[in-house]
Amino acid sequence: MQKRFLEQLQTINCLQKKVLIAVSGGIDSIVLLELFIKSGYKVAIAHVNFQLRGEESDQDEAFVTQLAKSYHIPSFSKRFETKNYATANSISIQMAARELRYDWFSELLESEKYDYLATAHHLNDNLETVLINFVRGSGLSGLRGIQLKSNRIIRPLLNFSRHQIETFALSHNLKWREDSSNTSDDYVRNFIRHQVIPKLKEINPSLEETFTRNNERLSAAKELMDLGIEHLKSQFLSETQGQVKILKTMFDVFPKAAILYEVVKEYGFNLAQCEEIVKSIHGQPGKRFLSPYYQLIVDRESLFIAAHSVQWQAVNIEEDQERALLGSWELNISTLSNQMTEGDPFIAQLDKDKLTYPLVWRPWKEGDWFHPLGMDHKKKVSDFLIDSKASINEKDRVTVVESDGQIVWLAGHRIDNRCKLVASTKSILRLQLKSFFV
Repeated sequence: MQKRFLEQLQTINCLQKKVLIAVSGGIDSIVLLELFIKSGYKVAIAHVNFQLRGEESDQDEAFVTQLAKSYHIPSFSKRFETKNYATANSISIQMAARELRYDWFSELLESEKYDYLATAHHLNDNLETVLINFVRGSGLSGLRGIQLKSNRIIRPLLNFSRHQIETFALSHNLKWREDSSNTSDDYVRNFIRHQVIPKLKEINPSLEETFTRNNERLSAAKELMDLGIEHLKSQFLSETQGQVKILKTMFDVFPKAAILYEVVKEYGFNLAQCEEIVKSIHGQPGKRFLSPYYQLIVDRESLFIAAHSVQWQAVNIEEDQERALLGSWELNISTLSNQMTEGDPFIAQLDKDKLTYPLVWRPWKEGDWFHPLGMDHKKKVSDFLIDSKASINEKDRVTVVESDGQIVWLAGHRIDNRCKLVASTKSILRLQLKSFFV
């Protein structure tokens, strides 16, 4: 097992690295720790006490702390009020525990300068995960299950079965802690482990080996699909000024919601929404779909995705400030002594002496008006955008900069005539609008 373990580390390019090991005290993490130590790695232990099992949780923590002392390696321990966190965030205990521990692990990796975090997930964990994903509904990604390496998280035991891990622990006289919650079928994973998998093994006694082969096939299929999706994006997608444009002609060739989902899932849209989007392709333009941070608008010839302004809060800009962020927009701010020749609508040059600080940068709203450059009378922002033939998506993302309650720049479009540069201008405020996805 030691030799195969080193081969796994070589596969994920993790030789001669500093590794932080997540150790619960259970048999899997104890074996993982032993294998790393026998391999000569510089390691440290990270243990989380979720305070969910009373004295038993505290005993686990004491056991792991003593274990680190016996190995003469660094040990880090953290206690969390997991139930309170779950309640406050309206999530399950399991999800709360996952968020808490991985956030802390990430902080440790940075503060203690370790290269990787190693967790003790093994083959049977992966099998259980895939079955859970299948039952709950999952795409190809979910059916691949847990990956051997995800960014800075490595799982060197992923191709070892629970039986192999137990055999190694017994043959090396290792000691570990038993988690009493593992015997309960109250959790979905435990029910799968204790009730479902034994029945499947009655049908196929070599279930783990079959799963490993199928997992390899699914991983290859996922890699092939990813290449296809990237090719699709290169043909039908483009990104300009912080918005993604998807040509409707894509649906003449690929009309399936499942394919659209693979294209837009990174923006938080789900499969059910993609089904509705596909249905609306040939309907009235203007239909809008929202994910937590983005909106997708069905326009005449294209779909547009951009960060939606619903959650954008007004930003104050102080006189000495050099940069500000609002939603998916970035504003670079500087002061000039002489006017620069710039024909970019995303750059404004204003007479600084006519401004009152702090400036306010916010999304535009109905009723807003300003004096567009070249006009000596006011005009509603809504009318200006209509005359400019701005698309629905563009209108939703328009912002304004105010001075003392008056709009001085319709960002990306036109400055206000009242703060234009004149011969007597001594100081110039330069604003440059850039876009990025949050």
